[in-house]
Parts: sequence; structure tokens; C-alpha cells
Amino acid sequence: MSKLYLVPTPIGNLGDITLRAIEVLKDVDLILAEDTRKSGILLKHFQISKPLHSHHKFNEHRTIESLLQRLLGGTSIALVTDAGTPGISDPGFLLVRACIEQGIEVESLPGPTAFVPALVNSGLPCEKFVFEGFLPQKKGRHKRLTELSSESRTMIFYESPYRLVKTLTQLAEYFGPERKGSVSRELTKIHEENARGSLQELAQHFSQGSVKGEIVIVVEGSGN
Repeated sequence: MSKLYLVPTPIGNLGDITLRAIEVLKDVDLILAEDTRKSGILLKHFQISKPLHSHHKFNEHRTIESLLQRLLGGTSIALVTDAGTPGISDPGFLLVRACIEQGIEVESLPGPTAFVPALVNSGLPCEKFVFEGFLPQKKGRHKRLTELSSESRTMIFYESPYRLVKTLTQLAEYFGPERKGSVSRELTKIHEENARGSLQELAQHFSQGSVKGEIVIVVEGSGN
């Protein structure tokens, strides 16, 4: 039976993959991967041998129609990204929407995503929060930061290690240097780091040396 499966993959520690995710990846006819090299390492580790096709932000518009035809023809497909849950700051939305419009069943498996552990271990209120993903790099950045300065819910951002200090400095400028925050780096990996403090303190901490790894920034809301 044709179906699109959204399969979360570990954000670092391979032991975080679920048994069901392994079963689905072994059963489907085709696996779509953001980076076939990275996903190939994962599949080899779990002894999964299936056709692996590239599906990323640079080709997803071109490949959707052919993928829909394969799904309508009875092919079962799993979509994975480099790490985490497909569609969360990664490819997935366009294909899911197209499948729904065509009446193709979509099933999303629960599993790893970086912002949830970062939020929970931040020590900041997590009953209400807003996930912002990556801030605009240039156009629209000032406007978005100005809008978010009055956001009352806890805010979550993804960031590149190369822009971390710049972003923390700007967050301190727009939100106030004493606003509390948390930076989680290399979650679930050997060199995991969770730094907490004011935005000013965090900017100073990470300006002391080079920063590596995937970054999640959590910032308390206005008035907390």
C-alpha cells in the first residue's frame, strides 16, 4: 500500500532511533534523504539496504511530481533528513502538502527533534512557547527581532555556530541584556553543552573561542 512516512532520525546519538523507525525504513520501497551520504551512514549502521534518493531544498520543487506518481502507483516512501524530524527547519512540508492534496496517506512517526530537549533543559517556562527556527539573515531580521521583543512566550531559535555570538549580541540589544536564555550545543553527542544565563553573559561566554556543532537558543519571554 502506498504511503509517505516521515521518519525522524537521531540528532546525534544513534541509540535514539526508535524500533519503529528502523522497521519502517526496512519495509518501505524507497528512502528520500536530505543528504544521501549522511543517511547512508545511518542506514549502514542499522543494516538497512534500500534505494536512497536525494530530496533537499534545492530539488524538492522539481521532484515532487515524479514522487507523487510513484506514490499513486503503489510505492511506499520514507522521508528522512540529516537529523531530527522532517519538516522542522528541513525539507518535508512541500511533499506532505502535495500528498494530502492528492489523497495520499501520510504517516509521521514520533522521534528526535533538537528544540524539545533544549527547551526542557533550559530551565525556562515551557508550558507555552514559540518556535522561530532560523532568523532571517539579512532582509526582515530587524523587523522580526523588533516584533519578538514583546513576545511573552518562551522563544526557540536555531542558529549556525558561525553566527551564534552575533545573534546572541543582537538578542541582547533588542530584548535587553538581562533577559535570560539558554544555548544548547551538540545535543546527545559526546561534547554536549548547555549554557544558561543572561543574553549578555551567553554572548560573552561564546565569544571566548570558536564554536562548533548544531545550536539551539532558548530565550525567556517578555515579562517573565
